[in-house]
Amino acid sequence: MAAESGDKWILTVTAQTPTNIAVIKYWGKRHEELILPINDSISVTLDPDHLCTTTSVAVSPAFTHDRMWLNGKEVSLSGGRFQNCLRELRSRASDVEDEKKGIKITKKDWEKLRLHIVSFNNFPTAAGLASSAAGLACLVFSLANLMNVKEDHSKLSAIARQGSGSACRSLFGGFAKWIMGKEENGSDSIAVQLADEKHWDDLVIIIAVVSSRQKETSSTSGMRDTVETSMLLQHRAKEVVPKRIKQMEEAIEKRDFPSFARLACADSNQFHAVCLDTLPPIFYMNDTSHKIISCVEKWNRHEGTPQVAYTFDAGPNAVLISHNRKTAALLLQRLLFLFPPQSDTDLDSYVIGDKTILKDAGIHEMKDVEALAPPPELKENAPTRNRGDVSYFICTRPGRGPVVLTDESRSLINSETGLPK
Repeated sequence: MAAESGDKWILTVTAQTPTNIAVIKYWGKRHEELILPINDSISVTLDPDHLCTTTSVAVSPAFTHDRMWLNGKEVSLSGGRFQNCLRELRSRASDVEDEKKGIKITKKDWEKLRLHIVSFNNFPTAAGLASSAAGLACLVFSLANLMNVKEDHSKLSAIARQGSGSACRSLFGGFAKWIMGKEENGSDSIAVQLADEKHWDDLVIIIAVVSSRQKETSSTSGMRDTVETSMLLQHRAKEVVPKRIKQMEEAIEKRDFPSFARLACADSNQFHAVCLDTLPPIFYMNDTSHKIISCVEKWNRHEGTPQVAYTFDAGPNAVLISHNRKTAALLLQRLLFLFPPQSDTDLDSYVIGDKTILKDAGIHEMKDVEALAPPPELKENAPTRNRGDVSYFICTRPGRGPVVLTDESRSLINSETGLPK
């Protein structure tokens, strides 16, 4: 093991992985430890320029035990999910040689070598924006590169799935499907890409971050309660989702936005109905979430065809998918009319991500927000403006899958100490 370098060497890899938002939801496991779902699911991957996890991983004979830091704080790696991923990756590791640094690692060495992992999300953790999906996918992808694991993305997705179910879908850009599989050992419960990010690049996504607080009921415990107590979930998994999966695959293939929108909204609503059908009931959405649904439903009805799809994961934040930029600009006008920022908020920090949508909406400064007129579909009801109900908006689009960052200055690990920078 690199005898000529002594035990001072450190080898690192840095990767970036996107988050994803399910448009046909995963909720409920048939096997807790292996994280095997009771139904297939489909997601759209979000542009990592706006929502992603960056992870640096390092190996060195000087490291005494596996350690991990998330968003600046050291976290325990003792949990079963992390251990499952590390065990699976170590068993698949290959020989690694870095001639420039004089480092040689054999397949057998990986069993003894310890790892340092430093991870950072550029969006709120555990607030219903699939941070665990991006995080675990990035952990698996970066370590697979460090350890020279010779598996394709679908095989890697089966490892990521054991860390966080939805993580398997973050190994692909564009649109991904998590196949539930039938095997007891989970070998066929993998993700596949349905279409890449260029296939339907007209779509624009606006996320209303209603709350960036951690949710009261974690997805893991909520899911377990639902499987044990909800009759509606059984009906959903057996009768409803299989048909919706076929219809959604077709809508994506044909870029049929009205069908896509109807399916995404219906599936989001049914997922939250299943949460309400749980004992005790789970409330992930709040009043602001409901106001956003009402706004979209009224607009879609007024136009006679869907303009926007909404979907909510296990949290109150709305993911709103517009079928093109023009519609996204009209949507942003409506959202800023209904949910203007607090008077002391800077527009630049209230709408983040792809700010060109703001310009398309004719909004350049705060006074343009204040001057917005009520949208025609709301005029009869004299709508109130709900100032401060939304923390901020993220404008984004479908994006690519994970990548290795070759620029060493972007590493989160100090190459001398092996600790976070």
